[in-house]
Amino acid sequence: MLTEKHYLFLSKTLSLSSRSVKNTIELFEEGATIPFIARYRKERTGELDEVQIADLKKAYEKLIETEKRRETIIASIEEQGKMTPELLKKIDETLILSELEDIYLPFKQKRKTKGTIAKEKGLEPLAQKIWEQREMELTKLAKQFLNADVKTIDEALQGARDIMAEWINENMDSRNSIRRLFEKEALATSKVKKGKETEGIKYKDYFDYSEPLSKIPSHRLLAIRRGEEEGFLKVGLDIDTDRAITVLERQYLKGLPACKQQLEITIEDSLKRLLYPSIETEFAHISKEKADEEAIKIFAQNLRQLLLAAPLGQKRVLAIDPGFRTGCKVVMLNETGDLLQDTVIYLLDKKSEAEHKIRDIAHQLAPDAIAIGNGTASRETESFIRGLSLKTSNGKPIEVYMVSEQGASVYSASDVAREEFPKKDVTVRGAVSIGRRLKDPLAELVKIDAKSIGVGQYQHDVNQKMLKESLDSVVESCVNAVGVELNTASKHLLSYVSGLGPGLAQNIVEYRSSIGRFKSRSELKKVPRLGDKAFEQAAGFLRIHGADNPLDNSAVHPERYDLVKKMAADSGVKVKDLIENEAFRNAIELKKYMSEEVGLPTLRDILAELAKPGRDPREKLEAFEFANVHTMEDLKEGMILPGIVTNITAFGCFVDIGVHQDGLVHISHLANKFVKDPNEVVTVHQHVQVKVLEIEISRKRIALSIKEAS
Repeated sequence: MLTEKHYLFLSKTLSLSSRSVKNTIELFEEGATIPFIARYRKERTGELDEVQIADLKKAYEKLIETEKRRETIIASIEEQGKMTPELLKKIDETLILSELEDIYLPFKQKRKTKGTIAKEKGLEPLAQKIWEQREMELTKLAKQFLNADVKTIDEALQGARDIMAEWINENMDSRNSIRRLFEKEALATSKVKKGKETEGIKYKDYFDYSEPLSKIPSHRLLAIRRGEEEGFLKVGLDIDTDRAITVLERQYLKGLPACKQQLEITIEDSLKRLLYPSIETEFAHISKEKADEEAIKIFAQNLRQLLLAAPLGQKRVLAIDPGFRTGCKVVMLNETGDLLQDTVIYLLDKKSEAEHKIRDIAHQLAPDAIAIGNGTASRETESFIRGLSLKTSNGKPIEVYMVSEQGASVYSASDVAREEFPKKDVTVRGAVSIGRRLKDPLAELVKIDAKSIGVGQYQHDVNQKMLKESLDSVVESCVNAVGVELNTASKHLLSYVSGLGPGLAQNIVEYRSSIGRFKSRSELKKVPRLGDKAFEQAAGFLRIHGADNPLDNSAVHPERYDLVKKMAADSGVKVKDLIENEAFRNAIELKKYMSEEVGLPTLRDILAELAKPGRDPREKLEAFEFANVHTMEDLKEGMILPGIVTNITAFGCFVDIGVHQDGLVHISHLANKFVKDPNEVVTVHQHVQVKVLEIEISRKRIALSIKEAS
């Protein structure tokens, strides 16, 4: 159970008001989702955005885990009979997990150590005497502790040092002193393992490498960690041990020479054998976690941009999955994405037949656009299609779009695809996915594991649980930001709507299939197992085009319908009139409608939504055409070419220029200014002009520049 001290701690840690923290946590505990809280509970949160709410939720969950650990620690110490009021107070006042573990360290049940063995031999009183540093003659003192298990003075002193070494290791001040050194001075190092020079050549840059841990970018740290995991590199963290020893000596050396001499030996032993390995492991974990977070953040940003890419919309699409030997798989989709027809064309040896088939489909089924996957034979297929000069039914040229195939093969072999097209093979399913991605990237990509979409950085090296949680959160955020058409959405898309999940999404689809179209949001309450809480969380993000109540096709939440009706009634008009007439909306005095629950943030949102009910927030789709280059051999240094940003990393971005090998624009070539974060200047799917700087055909590397192309 969290108390005021926890709220204050989170408030200080996240730089948020204590009221916002407390109210938002209460919403979490009530079962509210992040999209719902951000959109419909602004007054309670103090208008926190989704990022702030997500950060708070993460910190809140971490604090809950800390509280559970605290209870376990208290129980363990009490069971040992070693709890004191002072110790309990210290434990209760600590809110940071690492500090809690430091307090617990002396009481932790250990396997046999040098120190515990020495204690069993009766040497703890000797250690205590030396520790106090008031003894002038240790030889005489040590003789008092000789017995059957301790036969010499040297053995007695060694045992005492082993005990004191553990005391130093278990002391919070000692550990914090070494932590500060690691924070300020630690170097991340890597060296090639003996005999692995040839096999691990791809890690050549890291064969003898070091960089301050505080400055190393996430991609480099993950690279050397991968090299370590694959058995090519030996990775570690280095600090100046002499400096560390000096820091500890200042803390502990304060008495007579004979005792100080023993403590000097003890300090060095404790540092090298206990403290250093322990803190090194701790910082290795912390740095890996930080690198994971940065890499996952980049992946999440890329995924968000990809999911929110401009949709073509409800148009008829001819989609082609290109291929040479096995031919190009061609499918025709109607306005809602249903498969109307599929066939195969061969461009190498049956070109005239291919032309006839495409013209016949275009004539009979009238596509509004053509989608071509960007894999093998994509440029040849594009040239062939453009050469046909196909026209729409009203005489305009049919636009041709190149569509990323990343993850299409994963979808085509998935249970989702088999369920959608049980009688079609994987090639047809892949072509359908390409066409649907053009129509609505978000609706199609939610069916694929986000890791397979190909916009990440070291996605297989980062914490997989953390990655999945982050990417699922991004998908949920994007789905709810756009809104979902209740009568046409797939169960996969519905499952990401706030408050629903796979079970309720399936129930909605089954209800829709048996009863027919939803005519109002309130009808959702008739769906089996969809209770009041789920309705509250989901309703505002679901749309019903053509509903009797125009608010059912907006982001206005049903809990505020009466408020909108009152606004209309006070204005002497209908709700429909408020939507259609800007003058009526402008005449509304928002302060008249404020209450304890509803403040200006919600009222402004309502007015904004009435102005553009159900509007898709995504940008308009723009056509794109590559230059007349098809392979790396066609490239020449200095060429200026159009391209599409396909992936963004910490060190730059990758751009497709139409030669089946993406080129890299290093961060230093993104703009004519210093760029700290590539996301500041480029986005996934952005159309850019690039200059070819260097081509390495043997290594399949292309260096590009955006700043030199402008």
